[in-house]
Amino acid sequence: MKLWVLRHGEAEPRANSDAERRLTAHGREQVLRSAAHLLGQPLQAIIASPYVRAQQTAALVHGALGFAEPVRTVPWLTPDSDVQQVIGEVERLGLEHVLLVSHQPLVGSLVGLLEHGHGQQPAPLSTASLAELEGDWPLAGLMTLRGLRHSS
Repeated sequence: MKLWVLRHGEAEPRANSDAERRLTAHGREQVLRSAAHLLGQPLQAIIASPYVRAQQTAALVHGALGFAEPVRTVPWLTPDSDVQQVIGEVERLGLEHVLLVSHQPLVGSLVGLLEHGHGQQPAPLSTASLAELEGDWPLAGLMTLRGLRHSS
């Protein structure tokens, strides 16, 4: 299985709520640079947080890749979602090539747990950072971090 974890691009510092923060122009550029690393990958699903900035990020990737399937929006990819629940949900999908679009601290904790098997080493994902993990199962400590690309 290959799992890509993408943190949303740079977002506005303020909005009526955290969930309503939108990408900045720089954030959209960051996302498109990260999306270029996904060209040619056999993605089966793009799954995103319901927060506006993650939805915008997923839509940009979707368009850049010409992805046929619609973006799936799920409630379990918000900043403070439970990492173990996310792993369980990804496993239940039964897919081999998945892109998750979400937020810190969730993305760092998720990548760290899948790679190391514990939550003591979260991965340093800045805005629009893309982590590529590979393994037989999406279980704690059983995936290998194949790449971590940061967008400037």
